[in-house]
Amino acid sequence: MMFGVKVAHSLPGRTRFYIPKQLETSHIETWLRSFPGVYSASYNQVTGSLLIYHHITLSLYSLKSFIHKYKHTLKQAACSWKKAIPIIACGTIFLVNWYLQRSSYPAIVKALSYWLSTFTAISTSYEVIKDGVVHVLKARKGNANTLTAASIFASLYMKNPGSALIITLMSTISELLTDYTSEQTKHYIHSVLKLDVSYAWRVKEKGVEEKVLVEGIQVGDKVVVFTGEKIPVDGIIIEGNGTADEASITGEYMPREVSGGDNVYAGSVLQSGHVTVTVEKVGEDTSLSKIVKLLEEAQDKRAPIQNIADTVAEKMVPVSFGLALLTFFFTRNLNRAMSMLVIDFICGIKLSTATALYASIGRAAKEGAIVKGSDHIEKMSKLNTVILDKTGTITEGTPVVQQVIAAEGFNQEDVIRLAAAAEKNSTHPIADAIMKQAKDWNILIPIRDNNAQVETTVGKGISTWLNGKRVVVGSLRFMNELKVKTTNLLQQMQNDENVIYVAYDQTLVGVVSIFDKIRSGMHRAVNNLRHQGINDIIMLTGDKRTVAREMARRLKLNWYHAEALPDDKAFYVKKYGRTGAVMMVGDGINDAPALAHAHVGVTMGAKRTDIASEASDVIITSDNPVMLSELVGLSKKTMNIIRQNFIATFAINGIAILFGALGIFSPIVGAAIHNAATIGVVINSARILWLGRETNESQILRSA
Repeated sequence: MMFGVKVAHSLPGRTRFYIPKQLETSHIETWLRSFPGVYSASYNQVTGSLLIYHHITLSLYSLKSFIHKYKHTLKQAACSWKKAIPIIACGTIFLVNWYLQRSSYPAIVKALSYWLSTFTAISTSYEVIKDGVVHVLKARKGNANTLTAASIFASLYMKNPGSALIITLMSTISELLTDYTSEQTKHYIHSVLKLDVSYAWRVKEKGVEEKVLVEGIQVGDKVVVFTGEKIPVDGIIIEGNGTADEASITGEYMPREVSGGDNVYAGSVLQSGHVTVTVEKVGEDTSLSKIVKLLEEAQDKRAPIQNIADTVAEKMVPVSFGLALLTFFFTRNLNRAMSMLVIDFICGIKLSTATALYASIGRAAKEGAIVKGSDHIEKMSKLNTVILDKTGTITEGTPVVQQVIAAEGFNQEDVIRLAAAAEKNSTHPIADAIMKQAKDWNILIPIRDNNAQVETTVGKGISTWLNGKRVVVGSLRFMNELKVKTTNLLQQMQNDENVIYVAYDQTLVGVVSIFDKIRSGMHRAVNNLRHQGINDIIMLTGDKRTVAREMARRLKLNWYHAEALPDDKAFYVKKYGRTGAVMMVGDGINDAPALAHAHVGVTMGAKRTDIASEASDVIITSDNPVMLSELVGLSKKTMNIIRQNFIATFAINGIAILFGALGIFSPIVGAAIHNAATIGVVINSARILWLGRETNESQILRSA
C-alpha cells in the first residue's frame, strides 16, 4: 500500500506534512533537501511529522510528488529484497535439512527439519500454487504453474520436501533472470534517456535570470543553459553557441556544434559554451519523453513467436500429466511418475522467448534505435526487400555544388558570384548550395540594382538586375525561352546531374551542377544488408530519372523508381510486399503512407518529421545508415537464439524425461536438470544485452 501524504498545515515558506509510516529520518531529510527550493527538512519518526521550510513559490503539489518519489524508491529496494527471499530461504533450508537427515541427530530434530522444509516449500511457492489452481478452476485447463504446483505436492506426498525446495528455488531463479533482463531493458532506456533535471534558468524581463523548477517552464519562455548542464526543454537557440552531446536523442557519439537558429533537445548535455533557448516543447511533449514512452510501450507488444511459444507451452501441460499417468500405470513407481511432473518444456520456452525479445529491444535502444514492439524484431529477421527513400535517407538532404564550368571569357568565381546575387534571398535548397559555395570561396556577392526585384518563374528559375543588365539562373528550358545560347557548354556537362545555368546580359556565363551527397556509411549499409541475405534493395525518389539512375548505379542497387509521388511510393511498397516482407526507410511527410504500408517502416535521422515517426515501426535517432544493417543483424541473431532455446529445451528435457521414466535418476535430480536447463536458456537470451558494441550485428551473428 502506498502511504498517504497529508498536509497538516501550511504557511508561506513553511509546510508540515503527516506521513502515517515510519521512515528512515536521515534518508528522507537528505532526499528533500536535494529538491530545489527546499531550505530545510525535519522528520519525526514518532509522530510521522515532516516539517519543511521552502521557497514561497514552491507548490504543495510539487512537494507531495517529490515525497511520493521517495516512497517509490523505497518500494523498489524492498521489492529487490523480497524477490530474493524465496531463493535464500529454499537454499538455506534445503542444505540444513539435507545435513540433518544424514546425521545422527535425534528423531525429533529430523522431524522438525522435515516439517520446516515442507512449510518453507509451500510458503515460498504460495503464489505459484495459487495461480496454478485458480487457472484450472477458471479456464478449465492447466498452465505452467499448475504443473509446478502438482510437482511440489507430489514431492511432499512422497515425503521428499528437498525436491519441492529445489523446484521452487530454481524456478524462482529463472523467473528472476527474466525480470532482470526486462528491468535491464528499462534501465538502458532510462539511464540513456532520463532527463534528470529538476530546475532551469529562466530569463525574466531585462535579461534577469531566475532559478525555477522545470515543471514551471512554459512554451515561449526563454531559458539559459550553461556549460556542463543538461538542456531541460526542446527549443531553438536565439543567442550564444556551444557544443552539445546529443547521443541520448540522436545516437550520434560526436558532439554537435550549435549556435543561433539550431534546434536543441531535452536530455542533451551542453559540453561547452552557453546558450539562450526559446522553449518549444516541455514535459511529455519533448522528444525525450516521447522516446521513453514508445520504448516502454514496446515491451507490451507481443511477437508472433511469443504466441507460438505460449501455445506450445500450454499444449505441453496435458502431455506432462499424461506421461506421468502412463509411467505410473506401467511401472507402478510413483518416483518415476513424479519425474514426468518435475520436468516440463513450458518454463524454458516461455521465459527464454520473452527474455530474448526484451533484451533485443533494450539492446536496440542502447545503440540508438526505438523498436516499437517485439513483433517488429521478428519481422525484420524475415525481410526480403529493403526500400530506401533517396532524399534525406540515402542522401544527406542538403544539396551541394559538385561542379562549376565557366563559359569562354568567364571564370568559376564569376559563375558563382552572379548566381549568388540572384539567389541570396531565396529559401530554395539550390540557393543554399550556391550561397554555401560562395562562402567557401570567399566571394564578395554584388548588390543588386536599387529597387530591383527577384522574379521567380515556377519550375524554371529566377532573374534579377545587376548594373542595368539582367541576371538569369535556371533550367535549360528557361534559357532557351530567353534565347540564351548554351550549345557549346552542354557537351561538357553530364546529363545525369541536376544542372542550373547562369546567364548575364543574354550571355551564358556558366553551368553549375548540384548534387545531393550520398550519406556517409550508406555504401557499407547496403553491402551489409546483402551479406544478411536481403537480395532486393530498391530506391524510391521524386527526383528526375537521370539523377535516380546515377544514384542507383553508385550504390549498386537492384532497381529504382523515379518521379514518385507519395501515393506512388505506397503503391510500390504494397507491390513488393506481395512477394515477401518489406522494410521501407524514409524521413519525410511524403514517406508516411509508404511507411505505414510496409511490414516494417523505419524513419532515420535527426531531420525526420513527426508524421513519418508516427507512421513508422522503428525510429533510428541517428543519421548513421549502418544502423539499418545492425538492426537486421540483431533481429536475425535474436530469432536464432530463440530457435536455439527451443531445441535445447526440448532436447535436454526430453532426455531427462526418458531417464526419469527408466528410473535412472530421482525426481530431485530431474528437477535440478530441468530448472538448470531453464536458467541456461534464459541466460542465453539475456546475453544479447551483455554483448559489446560491434561494427555490424551480422558479425556478431556469424560468431554466435
